[in-house]
Amino acid sequence: MPTTPFRRPAVLGEDPSDVVVRHTTKQGATRAYDFGQLPMAPAMQRSLAVLFAAKCTDGSWTSLKTSMGTWRHLHTLGKFWSEQEIPPADVPDLTAGMWSAWRLSRRTKTENGYNQVMVTQLLLRGNSRLPLEVRAVMARRLPEPKVQEIAFEPDEFRAIKAAARRTFRSALLRIRENTGHLNAWRNGDFARGSREWAVGEALDLLARTGDLPRRTSANGRTRSVVPHYAKVLGGGTPDHTWKRLFLARLEAAALGVLLVTEFGFNGATMSEMPVPRAVPDSGEKSGVRVYRLELEKRRRHAGHHFESRNITDHGADSAGRLISDALEATALARAYVAGRTPAVDRLLVWRSKGNKSWAAANAVGELIRVGPFGLGADTHAVALWAQERGLPGKVLRRGRKTVNVVHRREPGQNTQDTHDRVYVLPEPQARQAAVEVIVDGVNDAVEAARRSMLRAQLADTPQSGDQETATASCSDFEHSPFTPPGAGCGASFLLCTACPNARIAPVHYPRLVHLHAALENLRSVLDPPTWNTDWYDAHARLEDLRQRLGTEVWNQAQQHVSALDRQIIDSLLNGHFDS
Repeated sequence: MPTTPFRRPAVLGEDPSDVVVRHTTKQGATRAYDFGQLPMAPAMQRSLAVLFAAKCTDGSWTSLKTSMGTWRHLHTLGKFWSEQEIPPADVPDLTAGMWSAWRLSRRTKTENGYNQVMVTQLLLRGNSRLPLEVRAVMARRLPEPKVQEIAFEPDEFRAIKAAARRTFRSALLRIRENTGHLNAWRNGDFARGSREWAVGEALDLLARTGDLPRRTSANGRTRSVVPHYAKVLGGGTPDHTWKRLFLARLEAAALGVLLVTEFGFNGATMSEMPVPRAVPDSGEKSGVRVYRLELEKRRRHAGHHFESRNITDHGADSAGRLISDALEATALARAYVAGRTPAVDRLLVWRSKGNKSWAAANAVGELIRVGPFGLGADTHAVALWAQERGLPGKVLRRGRKTVNVVHRREPGQNTQDTHDRVYVLPEPQARQAAVEVIVDGVNDAVEAARRSMLRAQLADTPQSGDQETATASCSDFEHSPFTPPGAGCGASFLLCTACPNARIAPVHYPRLVHLHAALENLRSVLDPPTWNTDWYDAHARLEDLRQRLGTEVWNQAQQHVSALDRQIIDSLLNGHFDS
């Protein structure tokens, strides 16, 4: 995976009154946390700031989403402490009763309530002054909340993919057309002074700077595109200017939805995915381009999961075509970012409307800003995009689950245990699909047992009217379960032990014992697949017969095998007594 030089330690001043911690991730995203704002005693603020700073610097927290989530939970904890009769002044003042009260006050059956308890106690355990009685309470098991998200129904999933495809496709065609005009201008295809030349000049300026020259209104409240370029492009709105070359925020959100619903990526993995590189020599002769996707997923308490996938673009309906289109739609935005921060490497780049920042709490992965461009996904934008189109919520999480549980049916940046326990077992569609599989499995097991169990009847002596076969006697030759009624039995004599019409008397034991031994000999000289296909069932039924007769009777029968028995069995195995 590519590395970046942005990693810096969290800042925590030496002055006890300075309790500001700055968390900067390896992607360059940064945020400051002022622990002086927490509703708790100064000594407690300092203790928590020290613990917080350690997590930011030791590699435990690689995401601003993690540090921001912990910060919110600490604020909630501080508010709870402030409402107690005697709030704790510092970590050693915590009591088992106080922590139990905090735990009971949370709705731990929900994901947020569960995290409030687990995250705060995990942080506090890092302080050696935490009383043992409090540690004992923290050690009590807290059941994980049940997963609430379920996979999309097939119609919902198709509607979401179709809507995302329409949004992104419209943006791609717009960018493709204007990029073609820009390239033609750079190649000198337009006469200087013509309208086409003027448009090309404006597009070139947009590509290089991300914007067009603007002037401030008299009241200082607005900054509009200078009239010259506004006139050339037909207006000064985003639709007339920067949207010609760059994805907008909601269009990038639609692209993120497509990536998740196509590949089953984790949201943060999709957001932080580096630019896919084409495998060397791919596409040069065959025209089929292969991309290598380098994926990274942060796992809770378990470091990182790295994975690479090769995705092939072999046509309009292939998964690789989405990668090709994404590269094309973001090319100029990525070129702008690369020219200013070469170390930043992301596929998903979009242009914001203005220079206002956005709430990182709404980020999937880490949102990074380079000039007017945002890098990464924005869950608020995804939710807004879905809402505007009348689609269900939590598109990324539910879409990922739909792909990995219902379609791919295999883990996606998860362990097999997590995939089965967290994603598959709670999913109604997976349980419904499992019913048919279980029924088929049971039927197969029953059928296998039926084939391998002795169904012939054991008799003390041959019955009057029975017809002798190569292995037993038959009480109803005309009504065989293996052939149509009235046609007479045409089955192999090896199937007599599987037929309820057959009778096995002591006179047949030696012959069947010899058949059992002959099948054992065949197993020693044939490859297992062949033996299993041709002889396993017949051998299993004879094993069942041996169990029923007992070792003593079986051994006695072995001593009475005649030359005729050997001749009949040899002919049977050599194909002379097929029916």
